[in-house]
Amino acid sequence: QVQLVESGGGLVQPGGSLRLSCAASGISFSIYAMRWYRQAPGKQRELVAVISRGGVTNYPESVKGRFTIYRDNDKRTVYLQMNSLKPEDTAVYYCNANMDPRYDYWGPGTQVTVSS
Repeated sequence: QVQLVESGGGLVQPGGSLRLSCAASGISFSIYAMRWYRQAPGKQRELVAVISRGGVTNYPESVKGRFTIYRDNDKRTVYLQMNSLKPEDTAVYYCNANMDPRYDYWGPGTQVTVSS
């Protein structure tokens, strides 16, 4: 049974930092591309970071330079380090593991709230 479990969300002040973790089980973690998405109330889900199985990363302009995605294949975990957080980063953050359309898995999400 495939399971992705996010952790590390919470309330943080603007300018602060959080590190999200996503622990995977039931998949050959190292061969999956891993992504973080987020969805704010009333908005569509958006991609915020991707790391290929080879470690290549990519980010949208909205988070580039502030967010860093990295993975530890031995721990079967992907991380999202978020710095210089802004109120507009407030959202539910989701972890995704994808190899192709047949093998596409999601975690339940973790809430991140940036507010003073």
